[in-house]
Amino acid sequence: MADRILIVEDDAALGAQIVEHLQGAGFETEWIDDGDAARGAPVDEFQLVVLDLMLPGTYGMDLLKRWREGSDVPVLILSARQDTSDKVRALKLGADDYVTKPFWPEELVARVRARLRRPDIRREGGALAFGPLELDEAGREVRVEGAPVELTRVEFDVLAALARRPGSAMTRAALVDAALDPERMGSERTLDVHVSRLRKKLGPAGAQIATVWGIGYKLLEAPPEE
Repeated sequence: MADRILIVEDDAALGAQIVEHLQGAGFETEWIDDGDAARGAPVDEFQLVVLDLMLPGTYGMDLLKRWREGSDVPVLILSARQDTSDKVRALKLGADDYVTKPFWPEELVARVRARLRRPDIRREGGALAFGPLELDEAGREVRVEGAPVELTRVEFDVLAALARRPGSAMTRAALVDAALDPERMGSERTLDVHVSRLRKKLGPAGAQIATVWGIGYKLLEAPPEE
């Protein structure tokens, strides 16, 4: 079954071009041309969303924030806004990629395929594997090159939150919400301490927890090359 892509773009000519190229690449598409109409879109029924920012009705950033409250669907921003601040804000809100207009349609198709492909991730007996790192969220077990690694509850929850969206930056605030008790230890500085300890426990695989400066952290799908 073909992957389904939701396109939220108000420019009629550009939207039609995106639909044509994605369908030509073998994807199923649905196109919405209004921000308000996209507010209630069932985004979890799609494998990826291509989202414009400057929309009539609800602003694209607000849509992204709304969706991230309940969904981890990959979102690729497509925008004429090229300011670094816009890109950083989109990533902080949970965007997975940011493509600026104008762009080559072939580039967009390549970005979509890259986001959906995830060649380095495999499931083995219910566990997710990222190179030498394996995580079984249901069993709350972590292994590196087959050897078990003992983690605290917070360390495991941080790693699990990153593993749900590998390759995508998560803000420190989002990780605090996902793993720390806000009434006892819910600070971003405390999170950094837990991440440091987690990296050490994972040994060589600890390098897969990459710092995204100004935003937070992301889990690399394989160890970085030396």
